[in-house]
Amino acid sequence: MAFQQGLSGLNSASKALDVISNNVSNASNVGFKLSGTQFADVYASALNGASAGLQIGIGTQIGQVSQVFNQGNITPTNNPLDVAINGAGFFRMDNNGAVAYTRNGQFQVDKNGYIVNTQGYQLTGYPASSTGAILPASPTSIYIDTSDLMPAQSANIAMGLNLDSRSTVPTNPWVPSSANPDPSTYNSSTSVTVYDSLGNAHIETLYFRTAGGGNWNMYTQLDGGATSAAATPLTFSSTGQLTTPMPLTIAGLTVTTGAVSPFSVALDLTSSTQYGSAFGVNKQTQDGFASGRLSGITIGDDGIIQGRYSNGQTRNLGQVVLANFANPQGLLSLGNNLWGESPRSGQPLVGAPLTGSLGQLTAGSVEESNVDLTAELVNMITAQRNYQANAQSIKTQDQIMQTLVNLR
Repeated sequence: MAFQQGLSGLNSASKALDVISNNVSNASNVGFKLSGTQFADVYASALNGASAGLQIGIGTQIGQVSQVFNQGNITPTNNPLDVAINGAGFFRMDNNGAVAYTRNGQFQVDKNGYIVNTQGYQLTGYPASSTGAILPASPTSIYIDTSDLMPAQSANIAMGLNLDSRSTVPTNPWVPSSANPDPSTYNSSTSVTVYDSLGNAHIETLYFRTAGGGNWNMYTQLDGGATSAAATPLTFSSTGQLTTPMPLTIAGLTVTTGAVSPFSVALDLTSSTQYGSAFGVNKQTQDGFASGRLSGITIGDDGIIQGRYSNGQTRNLGQVVLANFANPQGLLSLGNNLWGESPRSGQPLVGAPLTGSLGQLTAGSVEESNVDLTAELVNMITAQRNYQANAQSIKTQDQIMQTLVNLR
């Protein structure tokens, strides 16, 4: 019997060495998860009358080679498309309909605009609408749209400024002009850039003239053209707060660029004040912009892929999803740092990062292998000793058998 027991021990120790060697060889493999060998003893079927206290095992066997999915170290890289998972979950990859899962986040954009790994599998996630809204649905391959960002016509301007309450009424009356107005006809002025429907920039200038007693008149001018003849009244309270209902409408903006003309914008001066201090602009925003080309992308910790454009705008292009399993150790290893779903793993639980039990993403980084070389080398020594000990048991049994053969 010792021959069979020793042989099973040799086979098990050899398999354990195979697992350890595989771990060591993948110690520098991004996203690799080490494996551990689990052994089980072997007993023959009980014979009639066999006592529980007299059973002798007939060796050992490999019970399971299980993978350990603990967290690997996260290391920064210079590639903005490298992504590491900090926490639970797997990237969901698609290969012509065949879905696989990985922790290796080394990605790139292929010639067709899809985010892929080195094997050409496409990263999947949620798409984004034309306005940048994420559309949670069935995950699809993430496509990076490199077309120009369409321009947006200015529709709203928000401005906060202070008009000096110490200002006196100008001695000269306001005179509409097709050129720059006489500075003696107004107290203060400022300008803001607005965009037409083709993305062309235009300068809208605002002139403010006090009428005394907290009352002001505002006049407008586009691109140095004719100034408005009609005044837009502004009224402030005795505490310097604007009381004129907002927003105001600046209509009749006429352009000759081939864009929509005339157009109008809404001007909101709600946060403006009239205090006894110098004129100044504290806030100025508007919602129009010129066309822009994609200049780069960033991936947030929530998986949202955001495109940066040459016109200073940003837009969501999609969102990376993660998948988790009730029993990750039940996943089927496919090679190339990929795993496949199996009956033992259960069905994938798919969602956005930072939701449920799913971890967060770290862009510009990769997750290193979780192999501890020191521990593996110690395990290798142990497996070697086990192998030697089992070989010795076979040798001893051989000597005993030889002794029996030599009996006369």
